[in-house]
Amino acid sequence: MKALNNPFVTYGYKGPEYFCDREQETKSIITALHNERNITLVAPRRMGKTGLIHHVFNQIEQTQPDVRCFYVDIFPTKNLQQMVQAMARAILGKLDSPSQTAMRKVTQFFGRFRHTVTYDEITGVPTVSLDIAPNEERNTLKQIFEYMHQSGARCYVAIDEFQQILQYSDTGIEALIRSYIQFLPNVYFIFAGSQHHVLEQMFSSVNRPFFQSTQMMHLGPLDESKYRKFANDFFKVQNREISTKLFHQLYETMHGVTWYVHVVLNRVYQEAEKPITHKLIDQVMRELVEEQSPVFQNYYNAMTVNQAAVAVAIAREQKVAKPLSQDFIARYRLPSPSSVQTSLEKLEANQIVLRNSDGYFIYDHFFAMWLRDLV
Repeated sequence: MKALNNPFVTYGYKGPEYFCDREQETKSIITALHNERNITLVAPRRMGKTGLIHHVFNQIEQTQPDVRCFYVDIFPTKNLQQMVQAMARAILGKLDSPSQTAMRKVTQFFGRFRHTVTYDEITGVPTVSLDIAPNEERNTLKQIFEYMHQSGARCYVAIDEFQQILQYSDTGIEALIRSYIQFLPNVYFIFAGSQHHVLEQMFSSVNRPFFQSTQMMHLGPLDESKYRKFANDFFKVQNREISTKLFHQLYETMHGVTWYVHVVLNRVYQEAEKPITHKLIDQVMRELVEEQSPVFQNYYNAMTVNQAAVAVAIAREQKVAKPLSQDFIARYRLPSPSSVQTSLEKLEANQIVLRNSDGYFIYDHFFAMWLRDLV
């Protein structure tokens, strides 16, 4: 693979050489799947869970060529039919070779559905899209799982943003999926998502279909020292270095969230002739905030007066352990504790505000900077 112009990748997975650490997490997931355990992978958005999944699958494909790995992102789906279509595109036709054999099997399983097939111009791998009739979604999903079962191949399927199924108007989807997958001896799953409270309830509540059916994994920030070394290995090519102090400030400002640190490093890397100073990093962050300013204005305009006041207060504090305390409310002249609580719940639901063990913070760190600059 040709070297990238900028090694700080801000979208997609470009290969192990551009992937930082996660050695223990990678080993744990591969070990769990190898030993017939499904995984629930929980991480805040932009912490790197999708990249980790692709990295794990890359490692598996390099060392276990008989295993088939499939990644399905269901975040854009609005109902079961769209989810089934996404799974069909990701899986069908990719378990057999040559492609004619694959298509014979697909036709055997799904012949009564109208389907279209497209082929990758380079690899020749087919992608199948199904035209699913109303009320056929559940049976079609069952057939997709049966297709993997009867292939005889060992299959690993990652379903990203799995909590999205709770937004469907279709009823009983959790129980349906659980009933299908528990009898698949050769298919194992990674259920990934960003809403940790929702996923923990799905997989840890005794009255839910997926209760204790997976190994739970929580993805935290990258180790700071390893992350700095990773960055400086690339900056050395430019005869530059980011100091321990400066990297720590950047890491802390972004709460260690990988994408935000990476997007700043990406912009710093492009300024190859400039020394890496606090002034340069501040300039980069200001540029990133300014680029998103129209979007942030729309976020702000969509809030109620109370929600906006709470969001600004949290942004100025950076992290708030006790947002209902009299001290915090008085300092920012917020409304009553009950009104603050209502605003927090709405801001959390919209993923403007996130909560971890240390308290509440604005999820989008550039939006937080924009809020702090408001008069």
